Order: sequence, then structure tokens, then C-alpha cells
Amino acid sequence: MIDFENWPELKDPVLIAAFEGWNDAGDAATGAIEHLELMWDATPLASLDSDDYYDFQVNRPTVSLVDGVSRRITWPTTRFSVCRPAGADFDLILVRGIEPNMRWRAFCDELLDVVRQLDVRSVVTLGALLSDAPHTRPTPVTGTSYDADSAAQYGLETSRYEGPTGIVGVFQDACVKYGIPAISFWAAVPHYVAQPPNPKATVSLLHRIEEVLDVPVPLGELPAQADEWQKLVDEMAQEDSDVQEYIRNLEERDDDGELRETSGETIAKEFERYLRRRDRGGPPGPMPPGGR
Repeated sequence: MIDFENWPELKDPVLIAAFEGWNDAGDAATGAIEHLELMWDATPLASLDSDDYYDFQVNRPTVSLVDGVSRRITWPTTRFSVCRPAGADFDLILVRGIEPNMRWRAFCDELLDVVRQLDVRSVVTLGALLSDAPHTRPTPVTGTSYDADSAAQYGLETSRYEGPTGIVGVFQDACVKYGIPAISFWAAVPHYVAQPPNPKATVSLLHRIEEVLDVPVPLGELPAQADEWQKLVDEMAQEDSDVQEYIRNLEERDDDGELRETSGETIAKEFERYLRRRDRGGPPGPMPPGGR
């Protein structure tokens, strides 16, 4: 369990969370959290005990050299940090981690313990999934809520999704059952450029965060990186006539309104494909490396 004894006293905190894995195509969601940590100089607070939630044969620890001499092992885990956005009169708790391999309910209980202990007023979860969205168009971001009050406040859809879910959906549901307003934003990442990073999708998620927090979110170099990313994908597509034709078809479908925003049905189908690939023991296909 987390020791809260040395945590600072926070003012009216909001918690924002993202997790690597199926919930994080192109590392867009965790990339948004990492960007906020850097831009707002977040202070590390704590991390969960990784032994309780991770299979280290699936999410292996990494070894790095410190000053080129000593070796350091970094264990996969979920970390908490805190910051005060510029011009805000509230604090922000940032949660960035990896979707657990086991004991999801206990994992969410620990996250809810943070929500309770720090008197968090609302929770925002971020996700990204692979879709048919063309890279040449603005990244679609869908916001959903499990409670009518939050949906009305932020102009979101009330979630009617049925089917398999990831830790983002489980944690959001746990928050709502506890009585904490919780909303979720999902960015649609083009499946034909699934490899991370995807700065364009990260920027789109940050715009939605800005709307919820009602404070400016500094984007730094991300817009320039997003432009460069799109140019690189354009160049790659020009080398393959089949890919060019496929993208044109997506653009036409987008113009005709055939490509709907990210929906629960889309999430379910992608998750089911991911589970089938895993159960067959085959390669994970276009899933981002964080999901392996």
C-alpha cells in the first residue's frame, strides 16, 4: 500500500491517468501524461509495488548504466506525480503506468485509495486505439462518461459500450461506483502507422485536457513534431501506390461521414482482435510495442 505520510497537502486535485498496452496505441495517451509531467515540472510522489500486478516475463524489467559504471534495474510499475498548472488554483495528480497483468480489482483499489486520501474531485483517463482514421485529417478524439452529470458538464456521450475492456474502462467504472466523476478521452490512431510515437494524437488528447481543466496546456515542440510526423508518413505513403490509394479511400469515406468517431463498438472489435492474436500465440500485429 502507498504511504501518504510524506505527500504534500493538495488543493482541489484532479487526477489524470494513462496506461501502456492495448489502451495506448502509438503511445499517444502515456505520451500526453509524460508531456504534462515535463511542461508543469511534476514532482514524483510514489509508485505501486510492481510485484503485485505485473508478470515480469511479459513486462520485463530493464537494465541501464548509471554514469557508465553501475547498473540499475528499472521495474515496470505505475507512478504518481503532482504539479500545479500555471495559472490554476488546483493541483494535478498525474498517473502513468502499464496495464497490469493480474489483480486488476486490487490495482484499482490502490488507485481509488489515492483518490480517497487526497480528496480528488474528478478523474480523467486517456486512451488511444487503432482505427481507420486517415493520418491526413485531424485526429478524432471521443469523450465518454459513465454518469449523466459529467456527460452534461463536458458535452460528452454517456457510455453505452458493452464488451471487453482494458484497465482504463475498469478504473473509470470503479471511480463512478465510488461516486467520483470520471470521464475518458480516446484518440483514434491510424492503424497503418501504429508504431510510436504519434505526436499528432498526443496533441489532440492534450486539447481535450485543456478543455476539462480550463487552463492553457503548453504544447512546446509537440506541434512541430506532429507536422514532421505527418510529413514522414506522407513520404512513406508516396513510395507505395497501394497505400496511397488506401489513404485516398479513407479520406473519401471521411468526407462522406462514413468514418464514425471512435465508438464502443470500435473499441470492442479492436480488443477482441488483440485477444485472439494473444491467445493464438502469434505476433500482436499492429498493436503498439507497449502492449506486448
